[in-house]
Amino acid sequence: MTENKMNKAKKKLVVLTGAGMSAESGLKTFRDSDGLWEGYNVLEVATPGGFAANPQLVLDFYNMRRKDVANAKPNMAHTGLAELETDYDVQIITQNIDDLHERGGSSNVLHLHGEIFKMRSVKNKTKTYEIRGDIKVGDLAEDGAQLRPFIVWFEEEVPLLEYAAGIVAAADIFVVIGTSLQVYPAAGLVNYAQRQIPKFIIDKKIPAVLNIPNLQTIQSSAGLGVQLFIQKLKQIEP
Repeated sequence: MTENKMNKAKKKLVVLTGAGMSAESGLKTFRDSDGLWEGYNVLEVATPGGFAANPQLVLDFYNMRRKDVANAKPNMAHTGLAELETDYDVQIITQNIDDLHERGGSSNVLHLHGEIFKMRSVKNKTKTYEIRGDIKVGDLAEDGAQLRPFIVWFEEEVPLLEYAAGIVAAADIFVVIGTSLQVYPAAGLVNYAQRQIPKFIIDKKIPAVLNIPNLQTIQSSAGLGVQLFIQKLKQIEP
């Protein structure tokens, strides 16, 4: 850290990440795949209606995702963001359900869409239980109700959205990594960033972003893109 940065409060760097962040760790996305995720129809495995219709299918799907995440390792995008904590107050807001940000070294991670290594009762949205193995039909919570993955599915509200919006609004620098900005309401968080602050988007396919002031784009995979972003930060934050 430079002496100048040691003598002043760290700037707040807020990062919104999506599935592209973990792609280099081997975790697949369903972007640009006709609504299929690992060969499954998203509506069948990621909606309340899908769970009601076939809970075994949904539980099996997330049991497989849990194994995939357990076997994955953080990539240099995750570790690169963690290293920025030396000079910045870094807050990660992720749409991802994996724990690769945490394993990559980040201290402050907000999971908008839930966490694969947690489960909850179908009756209680807030009380969670750690889970590393499989969830089965017939596995019950303390309240006697079926356990389900602690995941915010399509058609469900995003409980932490308002809190996340406040974090973005307080940012001194805002960066979006590996998200198509197509999944709402999370995609709308970009609108809460203050007009005057520097903003960056890192993605292999830059999404359509209109009327966002002070925006720089980095068309790249997340790993290389974060390294390029760090170089740009040095230019604007000597």
